Amino acid sequence: MGLNGLIRVPSDKSITHRALLLGAVAHGQTTVYDPLLGEDCRSTLEAIRRLGAQVDEQAERLVITGSPSLTSAELDCGNSGTTMRLLTGLLAGYDGTFTLTGDASLSKRPMRRVTAPLRAMGADLAGDVAPLHIRGRALTGIDYTLPVASAQVKSAILLAGLRADSPTIVREPVLSRDHTERMLPLFNGQIDITSEEGVRTIRLSPSVLEGATVAVPADPSSAAFWWAGAALVPDSRVTTTDVCLNETRIGFLRTLERMGAHVDVTNVRALGEESVGDVTVSTSTLHGIRLDGTAIPHQIDELPLFALVASQASSPSSVRDAGELRVKETDRIQTVASELKALGVDLRETDDGFDVYPSRLHGGHVSSHGDHRLAMMLQIADLLTTEHVTIDDVEAADVSYPRFRDDLQRLGREIE
Repeated sequence: MGLNGLIRVPSDKSITHRALLLGAVAHGQTTVYDPLLGEDCRSTLEAIRRLGAQVDEQAERLVITGSPSLTSAELDCGNSGTTMRLLTGLLAGYDGTFTLTGDASLSKRPMRRVTAPLRAMGADLAGDVAPLHIRGRALTGIDYTLPVASAQVKSAILLAGLRADSPTIVREPVLSRDHTERMLPLFNGQIDITSEEGVRTIRLSPSVLEGATVAVPADPSSAAFWWAGAALVPDSRVTTTDVCLNETRIGFLRTLERMGAHVDVTNVRALGEESVGDVTVSTSTLHGIRLDGTAIPHQIDELPLFALVASQASSPSSVRDAGELRVKETDRIQTVASELKALGVDLRETDDGFDVYPSRLHGGHVSSHGDHRLAMMLQIADLLTTEHVTIDDVEAADVSYPRFRDDLQRLGREIE
């Protein structure tokens, strides 16, 4: 029995984080429709409450009343790197003292890529891994070229630039997720984006934000699991509705198309500053490809899933220039390799990626290692074998997709 049906996956995690943070410091009220309230975004929501913002949780929306000044606080970011990195930039220019902590996994993740440019703006920061200690002070604008594509670093600098005494310029040779710069003008952020000799240049003037209305589309990183399942499981056809079609977020969908997947995108329309639509994927015969260079930032979160998909292609695939995977919730190169190998996948690690060869999956005992994306990827892997698969810590999926198992059952397959 295949995967079949129509589904709206949970709302976008990246957009929800940013709407919460901007709403917290904007004058007046911000309404966020269809927010994601998984564990990561809940960390951001509780953080802005502790900082002094009022948040009224209503059916299918949040109403945030921003705070003109922020309350000194210790803020638990849980497992959310986005919460920690973006808060570091946001808080650097506000009066007060703030401490950002996280769980054991987050406390190992590198923060210097954020703290270094913020210190160049004058930020008073102690620590390059959690806990981070921030003593807010006046900041100066910076002209900064991103050494690697990173939406979190870019966003942290821009959020700090809101309180700087002069314009802040961020140059990115490779485009990363652009939700922050799309959303800032909705909140009265004074931003200008140009391209100079192939380098995208974002210029932000110091800004006083005003409350806004944000409608959050469905998350393409969550929809990706159903796209993959539909392409791989025989007799499948799944439509994911209201999905964000921002080109910086649908690299995996483009990859499936390159591999030969049957993909149909319909009902494309605008939702605020984003484009959304319905994506239908059906069972397909796939061939292997190579992913590297500028293809990586637009599907960095989906690369563990790509490893599984590539194992079912008719020819080998490879990933390079993805060393960033080693400093995610887990070392995703190492954990993906170990867990998929346990299920029969011929996958070979490299320093900055992996090679995958056509494989026949079998049963086994695997673990998500507490990583939400591995938890969901392994549940899709379980659909590809008739043998028993046991997944430890499958509940890790709740970080970004609290009802994943329920949706899997509704679409026709059940994890034992």
